[in-house]
Amino acid sequence: MHPVDIEIDRVSMKFRFFTERVDSLKEFFLRAVKKNIRFTEFYALKSVSLTIHRGDRIGIIGKNGAGKSTLLKIIAGVMKPTEGKVTVYGRVAPLLELGAGFDPELTGAENIYLNGAILGKSKRFLDEKYQEIVEFSELGDFIHTPVKNYSSGMRARLGFSIATQVDPDILIVDEILGVGDESFREKSTAKMMELIENGRTVLMVSHQLMLIQKLTNKALWLHDGEVKAFGPSEEVCEMYREFLKSERQ
Repeated sequence: MHPVDIEIDRVSMKFRFFTERVDSLKEFFLRAVKKNIRFTEFYALKSVSLTIHRGDRIGIIGKNGAGKSTLLKIIAGVMKPTEGKVTVYGRVAPLLELGAGFDPELTGAENIYLNGAILGKSKRFLDEKYQEIVEFSELGDFIHTPVKNYSSGMRARLGFSIATQVDPDILIVDEILGVGDESFREKSTAKMMELIENGRTVLMVSHQLMLIQKLTNKALWLHDGEVKAFGPSEEVCEMYREFLKSERQ
């Protein structure tokens, strides 16, 4: 078993934003051929390097636009970095945009098998876990309803249930614990604690610093796409609180 779960080596992510309106695809291609497209470039991440060891629980903090979700998407393989490299050892279960991996035309039950297959699980394994997933999601008979009829909270509950019941090596969570009613939030937090106690590697983004301190052992503070601090959660969260306080003064 590899002692390191994730190696992030000088990762940068650059986005381009068009500075003027293009009304059609045809106009876009004509402008592209003539090299008559104006855009600005923006770095969401700038040369981020990090080593995450097996069993680490990393809380990622920072203001909106700091690059937190972009980093999670790159680690999950949803995005390819502009520069640098990410090496992941183990099975990743990403909980990013709620229900982003669901087929809206399929029922919740069918999406359990679809998402489970994407996460590398066999039909036999999913047959065994099916009832646990359904019970944890609290969807009842709605499990047989097409996902397009679900509320965002229902999609979140199903997504969380699948990702946490399929026994991942690495769980990636983007603000998921803030979704749903109070009882489900308590249950999902308890499930996260169970995964943590079983030595799973967890990366989570949250604006709730108390939750970061409760669930993680290390915190990564991103600011304008760069690593501002990385270390014990208590220390980094306190630094970030002081920074926010100084900004308000």
